[in-house]
Amino acid sequence: MAHVALGGALDEFIARSKAKHGEAGERAARFLVEHMPSKDREGLSVDFLVENLDLAFRAREEFGWAKVVPEAIFLNDVLPYAVFDETRDPWRAEFYEKSKKLVTGAKTASEAAQALNRQLFNLVKVHYNTGRKRPNQSPKESMELGKATCTGLSIIMVDACRAVGIPARAVGTPLWANERGNHTWVEIWDGDWHFTGADEYDKGGLNRGWFVNDASQAKADSAKHSIYATSWKREGLAFPMVWARGSEAVAGVNVTGRYAKPTAAEVDPKQAKVGVRLFRGKGGVRMVARVRMVDEMGRVLGEAETKAGTSDLNDMPRIEMAPGMRGWARFTVGREERERVFGPVGLGESTLDAAWDEMTSVSRTLVELEKWVAESGAGAGAGREAKILRKPLKRSEATRAREILAAMAAERSKEGRRLEVEAKEIVQGGKRLRWLVKTFGEAPAGGRSLWISMHGGGGAPAEVNDKQWKNQIELYTPSEGIYVAPRAPTDTWNLWHEGHIDGMFQRLIEDYVVLMGVNPNKVYLMGYSAGGDGVWQLAPRMADRFAAAAMMAGHPNEASMEGLRNLPFAIFMGANDSAYNRNKVANERVAELGRMSEADPGGYPHMSRIYEGLGHWMQRRDAEALPWMAKHERTVWPRRVVWRQDDVVHRRFYWLRLADGAVIGERQRWVATVKGQVIELESEGGVPKGFGVGLSDELLDLDRPVVVKVNGKKVHSGRVVRRATDILTSLDERLDAASAATASIEIR
Repeated sequence: MAHVALGGALDEFIARSKAKHGEAGERAARFLVEHMPSKDREGLSVDFLVENLDLAFRAREEFGWAKVVPEAIFLNDVLPYAVFDETRDPWRAEFYEKSKKLVTGAKTASEAAQALNRQLFNLVKVHYNTGRKRPNQSPKESMELGKATCTGLSIIMVDACRAVGIPARAVGTPLWANERGNHTWVEIWDGDWHFTGADEYDKGGLNRGWFVNDASQAKADSAKHSIYATSWKREGLAFPMVWARGSEAVAGVNVTGRYAKPTAAEVDPKQAKVGVRLFRGKGGVRMVARVRMVDEMGRVLGEAETKAGTSDLNDMPRIEMAPGMRGWARFTVGREERERVFGPVGLGESTLDAAWDEMTSVSRTLVELEKWVAESGAGAGAGREAKILRKPLKRSEATRAREILAAMAAERSKEGRRLEVEAKEIVQGGKRLRWLVKTFGEAPAGGRSLWISMHGGGGAPAEVNDKQWKNQIELYTPSEGIYVAPRAPTDTWNLWHEGHIDGMFQRLIEDYVVLMGVNPNKVYLMGYSAGGDGVWQLAPRMADRFAAAAMMAGHPNEASMEGLRNLPFAIFMGANDSAYNRNKVANERVAELGRMSEADPGGYPHMSRIYEGLGHWMQRRDAEALPWMAKHERTVWPRRVVWRQDDVVHRRFYWLRLADGAVIGERQRWVATVKGQVIELESEGGVPKGFGVGLSDELLDLDRPVVVKVNGKKVHSGRVVRRATDILTSLDERLDAASAATASIEIR
């Protein structure tokens, strides 16, 4: 033992210890003094130190388990009068009297520690509570308050064990590896070190606790994610106290190796775990409840019971699920059930905090709808006659029902879509759409962007168009998103505006939304040369699918721009690109868009670049389209729609629809405008039988009467009912939850 220069008072302490306990007493006193924190040398009395040592030796002589403790462990983990830097109270005599009664009948240190953990905290009336004054309270301070957190509780447990000769120490981590917070618990020695949570008695024995999995993820090579035990003996390492960062007042031992082990999350990188806590309100007390985590279709992912009362704040049930899962956490207290949304969950561990007072009650209607989803089977149209599908829905129920039914539709189509995405090929009507793909940037929280970029060529041999296709995948680089360059199914001059393209592009968009995490409101269309021809044609007739579109060096032919009313549209052209009068027509179309925008305020957003001195090849300057497009998201429920049919007839455009078989005029035009609760439809040809309006609370208030006028004549007036059957009809037309109607009106 290294020499220690002792003051007179400490010399007296050593002398008195030797006189009463012999050489063992002298060794104990010298050990205690040698490793004593510097502030204790001035602040503690000899009588305090003598009493502490005398009582430690009395316990060593009285209890069988204490007699067999090696001297080194006795000195380091029974004799010390403090655990951390707490106030130095003379706790040993009081805890001796309280604890010896509790351990009566115990034959081992482990049995004695279990007895203390089971009864002591009720006896001293101290339990877990974040309302304590500070984490490092002394036993006296905690008992006066009746409150302590894990550190204060651990100090009480360690001191009580030491009072009856059980070697004990506090153990903790500054920060769990999952970044969720810190924690402190207790180890006792009984031939080896065993752990337990203070005031967390487990009838199953020691080495059990809610924090086992957290501790298993500790990292010995990371100071903040390691696990440390307190030590009186100073050997260079300090215990990192989170309430006194940087302090070296308390010695420590790194014991990470005793806890860390490969976790399920490390073995299976696809695993996610969600810890769940329930509070009365924000910042309120915790509550015990049965919690069920259900996915978007209402399927149960896991069940557990939340913790409250004296449980540590980080003591919570953890429910395993696949990363990316989302849905609702449903809590049952008594006979009432409430819920809140969760997800999408990420890899590893996360925590879901719910406030009972802020959650809504679970709708029995939605539970019934979830039951229908579970029982309806995978067949198209299965169970469509069920009463639940026609039951009126409240606004909040309709929103949820749309999510539930969209998730069902997506789930049932995944397998076929997965094959398409893996093969990068869609086959419809004997035509084959192939594509090349690149991914850029990190996926945003709301989902990735999708960029559909059409190649040039056309009216040429397949090898020429193939070259154009392979060039297109290299042409643009979005800062974020999935960039897809499709290969036109044909080699005709009108590569991208034949009738089969529309349905194939709709399928392509749905595939990437369902399988690849694409945000349906961030889908962008662009194309160069013949691909630009396609943009002129496709963008107006499919405007309700895109967030923005950009035409590069193409010719519109006979295409109308009226459908672009709610779609940001960009025109890029070389000023010298005179073939087919592209440059002249581009200028004319720019001017026309300007006039249309002026005549229809809020409509026809656009930008244009006519590059002076450049011909058909714009030297990549047109790439400035991408950041402009990326600023826009799709307008899903516009209050004004201009629908001009093209040579390829569409049955749905935004919230207007035509029934199959509806007879319409060639390139017929409808204008629909929402003014308050009134929908005005205008068309020279009127509206045919089977013309419908899909409605949503995003468009108007469905809790109030709705009026529909056709060319000034009122054709409907009254309340409209939200129903699951209308949602299903919309999803049958297009697998797009955001644009799915929750109610509808058929114009007769």
